[in-house]
Amino acid sequence: MTTLVTIVAVFLAYNANNGLPFVPTYNVKAELPNAANLVKGNDVRIGGERVGSVSNIEPRHHANGVDTAVISMKLEKRVEPLPRDSTVLVRPRSALGLKYVEITPGRAGSGYPAGSTIPLSQAEPRPVEIDQIFNMFNKPTRTGQQRSLQGFGDALAGRGEDLNEAILALRPLFTNLQPVAANLAAPQTQLRQFFPALNRAASITAPVAQTQADLFTNLDTTFTALAAVAKPFLQETIAKGPPTLDTVTAQLPLQRPFIRNLTGFMRELRPGVAVLPRTAPVLADALTAGAKHLPETPAMNKQLEGTFRALQRFATDPLVPKGVHQLNHTFSSLKPTLAFLTPVQTTCNYITLFLRNISSLLSVGDGNGTWQRFIIIATPTGPNSEGSPSSAPANGPDVANHLHANPYPNTASPGQEKECEAGNEVYTPGKTVIGNVPGNQGTHTDGQVKVK
Repeated sequence: MTTLVTIVAVFLAYNANNGLPFVPTYNVKAELPNAANLVKGNDVRIGGERVGSVSNIEPRHHANGVDTAVISMKLEKRVEPLPRDSTVLVRPRSALGLKYVEITPGRAGSGYPAGSTIPLSQAEPRPVEIDQIFNMFNKPTRTGQQRSLQGFGDALAGRGEDLNEAILALRPLFTNLQPVAANLAAPQTQLRQFFPALNRAASITAPVAQTQADLFTNLDTTFTALAAVAKPFLQETIAKGPPTLDTVTAQLPLQRPFIRNLTGFMRELRPGVAVLPRTAPVLADALTAGAKHLPETPAMNKQLEGTFRALQRFATDPLVPKGVHQLNHTFSSLKPTLAFLTPVQTTCNYITLFLRNISSLLSVGDGNGTWQRFIIIATPTGPNSEGSPSSAPANGPDVANHLHANPYPNTASPGQEKECEAGNEVYTPGKTVIGNVPGNQGTHTDGQVKVK
């Protein structure tokens, strides 16, 4: 009996990791990114308490080329069923590489039945292995750390007294730091969002890391060049900087009206500057003529003295404001008319062309005389022709016997199509056209110089 009991005890002790015989278990599987050095018999824990063991580990190859691991777990019946939002994580049990599976139960209303597989999406968060931590310290990192330690050592060498003074000065800093730290720890400060934002900022600046490194190299070159003039030139510049900034702070608000008026003045100058390339030769001629005739203006100014005195008497006459009021009323009445007629000149240049043609009427011509002459042109014949009384507009059948009349051509005025129709109408043979001709005739007129 003693030998039999001993054999049974040894057997039970040997198979304890795989569960005691005749004890019911809750068997589930879990898919993991990798087995992470798990072995059969490793513990499965919930909240630090052992609730089962790993009974089997199998690899699984997916169609997309990714390999994962599927572990089988024997759990105690008291944890059945695991909620469907439970998570699975492989964690180290010691620094020697021993691992265990940690299950964090969720709060879902439904659970995994026995034999189910916990999907890969529930294997989170992804664990960080100790070898991954050690792999961060590659050769470039180790070299950088060595240089950093050497640099810090050189920087701190022989500065013990300064460090003592710095530590003494830190005492009031830590005294005042307590309310600052309390403020930072408050939920309203949202300090927890600072580090994810800092991580995003570092991710954004990572592609330009080399550019930033080059920037510091160039800054070193620049500061090396400035070191030669640091004293006394840069020193004096920095010393005079605060008084200068105080003066600027006091004077700049007083400059705002000037800057505002200058901005409006420059805005109003833009149309004139735009035509300056064309008008510069004319202005040069005007300045040349002015330089010649301005010396003679003092005598003219003396003669204008009486004129301005008469103008002053006129301005102080009590009847003048009434007349100006009537003129203002007249101009207000003319405003709609002028608004309608303004495009006649600003867009179509008709007034300039009219005056030019009037001046050319008696001065321009050919060998037969000036343009002011008359010639008899025979009118077309046919029904309702223009040469005889008619009951309707001329409308054929001859190609030339068609009336073309447009008493109100479009001049780009408000309510009209933007075109300079007068003088630009296309003659349409064989068709009667009364009123505006079809299509847009454009806004260009002969020798056009628009007034903006």
